[in-house]
Amino acid sequence: MGSEASKAQESNDERAIRELVDKWLDASEKGDLDTMLGLLADDVIFMVPNKEPFGKEEFAASNEEMKDLHLEAISDIQEIKILGDWAWMRSHLKVTFTPPNGEAKVHSGYVLTILRKNSDGAWVITRDANLLTPQKKT
Repeated sequence: MGSEASKAQESNDERAIRELVDKWLDASEKGDLDTMLGLLADDVIFMVPNKEPFGKEEFAASNEEMKDLHLEAISDIQEIKILGDWAWMRSHLKVTFTPPNGEAKVHSGYVLTILRKNSDGAWVITRDANLLTPQKKT
């Protein structure tokens, strides 16, 4: 499996996953729910602190509730491992939420994401364990 062709494919897959993250962050900042939903597997499960795991429908509903917030996000991908049509990614995420006429709130933490390559070759998020918590003010 260590052939040049498999290394090139892994490089292409890693680039595609990094592009997915960039597209996700851009869509999040723009409030583009349709784009975000297109980057999720139908059976996606999100895991966040202090909440039961939830899927695509609840993600869409909670995103709608946050539509008036201005969001800025920075993702530092620390590791990507590709295993055929599956991959996992470990990253650190910092998100700043600013309500209209309000004070910005910053959340940050580590994220572990599992991705799957669809039959059309596109990567989608299938599981996301998001450990973001509010940053303490300094």
